[in-house]
Amino acid sequence: MTIRVLLADDQALLRAAFRILIDSCDDMEVVGEAVDGARAIELARAHRPDVVLMDIRLPGSDGLAATSAICADPDLSATRVLVLATSEIDEDVAEALAAGASGFLGKEATPDALLDGVRTVAAGESLLSPLATRALITRFLSAPEEGARLAAPEDLAALTAEEREVMGRVAEGRTNAEIAEKLLVSTPEVRSHVDRAMAKLGARDRAQLVVIAYQSGLAGAMPPPSAAL
Repeated sequence: MTIRVLLADDQALLRAAFRILIDSCDDMEVVGEAVDGARAIELARAHRPDVVLMDIRLPGSDGLAATSAICADPDLSATRVLVLATSEIDEDVAEALAAGASGFLGKEATPDALLDGVRTVAAGESLLSPLATRALITRFLSAPEEGARLAAPEDLAALTAEEREVMGRVAEGRTNAEIAEKLLVSTPEVRSHVDRAMAKLGARDRAQLVVIAYQSGLAGAMPPPSAAL
């Protein structure tokens, strides 16, 4: 299937470069371009893309507001947002991930990394660099705004012991295959636990599951610098 991508960036040169790069792939295509957040929301609702490649710094209604609106729209539940930013420790990045963005890439990413990132979030996985993962925890989750809290400790009561265990491993930045090897179970079984935990806690994807793990106290230690979602 072709991955349908919406570009949201106010720099015409970057949008043109992204379009050429994405349209050169057999498995993806650009379905629209937005120069600001309001237009990104409008085009997302019109085209319902699989992935929105979102610059977090946009004029007018910025990328953060647009990300929140897109991720909160039930009609766009299948649309994933991949945030682009110049800094991996920008607090807005953490807020965008908490709002539902499925991943983050720095603008210095290579073309291959960008394409792989689009494919990753389109497949329902999350994409965070190790530095962005740590920034997410230290800058946002350590003292989140009350209105931004996704879950409380009591919400974890709905999880089975296996789901809690797997969720903790996800918060460490482990892949399904790594978790399966550690727990001596199959990869599909791990994916099933992750999916059920997300459904019970109302998490949009693994990025939000990580947020919930730290906000609820299930995960309390910093992941190692080598870890990534």
